[in-house]
Amino acid sequence: MSDTSPIGVFDSGLGGLTVVQALQKLLPSESIIYFGDTARVPYGNKSKELIIEYSSEISGFLIKNDVKIIVVACNTASALALDTLTKNVSVPVSGVINPGAGEAIKVTLNKHIGMIGTVATVNSGAYENAIYDIDKSIIISTQACPLFVPLAEEGWLEGDVVEKIAAHYLTPLNEKKIDTLILGCTHYPLLKNVITNQVNEKTILIDSAEAVARKVQAQLSTLNLLNNGSQKGLLTCYVTDIPMRFETVGKRFLGSSLDNVQTVHAF
Repeated sequence: MSDTSPIGVFDSGLGGLTVVQALQKLLPSESIIYFGDTARVPYGNKSKELIIEYSSEISGFLIKNDVKIIVVACNTASALALDTLTKNVSVPVSGVINPGAGEAIKVTLNKHIGMIGTVATVNSGAYENAIYDIDKSIIISTQACPLFVPLAEEGWLEGDVVEKIAAHYLTPLNEKKIDTLILGCTHYPLLKNVITNQVNEKTILIDSAEAVARKVQAQLSTLNLLNNGSQKGLLTCYVTDIPMRFETVGKRFLGSSLDNVQTVHAF
């Protein structure tokens, strides 16, 4: 492992590419290995034990590929597996929950924060724990939005059907007068326009990706592992199923084409 070793990023599917995009923007010299567990997506309706098992397998794969840090770009895995990975993995591990929680605390004015995510993320209480660790006076309201992930992956990002689904999920949070909303899933930034249409005016949306990128930058700097070279870093993607679909749909999440996608059938 050296400063030129890649950053490892994984998610249950495509959503973590929004984190990759933020990392590429902030740290353009860094090479990145992205692992999308497309054969076993979604993680949001699976048990804690299974999510820990999957996350441990993927982390082992990334370490074999000489990554210098692992970013768990999946809210569900961050909520349920991060502690296990931190104890058992030989490189630093960063999740998406603490950076997003910290950002929300900075911007809320009325100290009432909302969070939307998968069923597993909401039930884990991970965002509440992260926020209360910093400020116990904040009120937190959460809402599971299980249909948002398939909508994002299928490209249903606008229209009456999507607006009605978003209204159904977000109306209870609006009634509670939240002024800040954490997008507690890496798929949800694709639905930002719809979500903005359905939340109360002036509600601030928190996308954790940029906060995660800043945290990774700080961690690598502390460890003297930042790549300060002038050459643009490479992105290599591994998936567990349907690489063609990953390349096509992944463009929406990354904002650019995906040229180097490989399939992994065994760890």
